[in-house]
Amino acid sequence: MSTYTFTTTLVVDHEHPLAIDELAHACGAQIEWVQQLVTVGILVVPNASEPPQVWRFDSHDLKTALEAKRLERDFGVALDVAALILDLQHEVRRLRTALHIQTSQA
Repeated sequence: MSTYTFTTTLVVDHEHPLAIDELAHACGAQIEWVQQLVTVGILVVPNASEPPQVWRFDSHDLKTALEAKRLERDFGVALDVAALILDLQHEVRRLRTALHIQTSQA
């Protein structure tokens, strides 16, 4: 008897964004956790005063949320600390890019 495994792939982009429940599911989290990501500034939605059910997230948001989940899981950090770490990582990447551009032009 054969066993089959099926995998579903979902394209996430600006034309096919994730709803809050889909993002939560992709991260193995609850909707309230995604709301906390917005509250602490890890994720940005155009109008946070709108109901969370209308918020939409793209692939960059998914990547960021997964990074926050990893920091929370692996290091036990609170989400406000994860926000700081992610912001610092982003700044380091930006500065490295600027330095690379500057040194390649010299």
